[in-house]
Amino acid sequence: MKFSTWPRDTIALRFAVTTGLAIGVSVAFMGLFFLFGGIWAQPEIESTGLYEVVAAIVHIADAVPPELRRTIAVTSSTDRLHVDWYGVDTPTVTALRSNPGSKIRHPLLGESYWTIKTFMPDDPVSAISGINEERAKYPHSYFLAVQLNDESWLVFAAFNRTWGVSRRTRQIMFGLLCLLSTGIVSTLAARQLASPVRKLAEAVRTFGLNPQTLAIAETGPREIRQVVQTFNAMQAQIHKFVAYRTTMLAAISHDLRTPLTRMRLRGEFIEDEEQQEKLFHDVDEMQAMVDGALAFFRDNAANETPTTFDLPGVLNTIANDYADQNIDIRYIGPAHAICWGRPFALKRVFTNLVENAIKYATPPEIELSCENETVVVEISDCGPGLPPDALDRVFDPYYRLDKSRNPASGGFGLGLTAAQAIVQEHGGYIVLANRPEGGLKVRVTLPRKKKSPGADRPDRPPIA
Repeated sequence: MKFSTWPRDTIALRFAVTTGLAIGVSVAFMGLFFLFGGIWAQPEIESTGLYEVVAAIVHIADAVPPELRRTIAVTSSTDRLHVDWYGVDTPTVTALRSNPGSKIRHPLLGESYWTIKTFMPDDPVSAISGINEERAKYPHSYFLAVQLNDESWLVFAAFNRTWGVSRRTRQIMFGLLCLLSTGIVSTLAARQLASPVRKLAEAVRTFGLNPQTLAIAETGPREIRQVVQTFNAMQAQIHKFVAYRTTMLAAISHDLRTPLTRMRLRGEFIEDEEQQEKLFHDVDEMQAMVDGALAFFRDNAANETPTTFDLPGVLNTIANDYADQNIDIRYIGPAHAICWGRPFALKRVFTNLVENAIKYATPPEIELSCENETVVVEISDCGPGLPPDALDRVFDPYYRLDKSRNPASGGFGLGLTAAQAIVQEHGGYIVLANRPEGGLKVRVTLPRKKKSPGADRPDRPPIA
């Protein structure tokens, strides 16, 4: 039995790693918070022991004679907490009585016969002469004043703040830090895990429209890679089957030319001219069908290398070709627009659309508009249009509208089928719609850049 020295990349392993990273990042955020959080990272004032020290000094001072209280205040002062005592008749006590301050409640200091006030650094009381004698040295001092039973006051000054926000606020902040760190790690992990799944889903959808799409890169955890490998194997088998079928049908269509030629030669010996004409008509019709099938198979099996090209140049070339035949086709759009694809294949698409308009309607108008990610080519004519139920069916192989199309014009319903296959191969769409003022409008939407396997396709826009 062989044991792997390195754990395999699986979905279960990724979940475990994500959980561990979330915990590690949360701990790291907590450490950074305590390191750089300042007063926000300090414990609440109840955990510093200041209230216990103040309560002890207050109880002692209240129990001793007034002449000893100043001595107790001086001996109780430390670098952390400074204590002063002020008698009843001093100006400082008068100012303290007249200032409302802020009352606080605490189990150690909250007896009803004591008046307790707190003063922030910016409170006017902190500027009273006698209270903050070292204001220049300690401008951010905090004060707590307690009135004793004889109405004298003890004033406690904390020159440097050693406590933070309340316990409830700290709990909320810790919860937000945990949610933030967990959310960041989970979002990154989910995006990394969902990316190959999204590409696979898009590749499956694209493959349904264009079987010639490329194989998908095998990325992601082992379970997803196995699915991608299976899909790529299925796609390769379908490619081989389609190529074999196309080659076989093309060979059959090509081989049919020989018996058709023999039939035409033998028809020359038919003495009945009427029967001879009917036979030649059938042979010509079969020959046209074979030629159309061969042209369709050649387009389907074309191996033209995609490249960047100037789309207006292709459209203007088509318009100029028909101008030589005294057919005026108007082009509207930019003079230059770089696109990616198979230029000769797309030229066949637009030539087929223009030729259909010329045969069955009027010489069309070609309009090109460029957007950020796509180009849109609209070919509009002023003909009779199409029945609403036939706007999608005209792309079916060998589908023809005998009532609205001329049966003697040639072609057997493969032109639009081939055009749709080429456009979809480029990652675009082709849509037909009747114009309100009369005529037919064909809209071809193509991406401007090369589309990687699994990339999003442009939205199929309706024709206004």
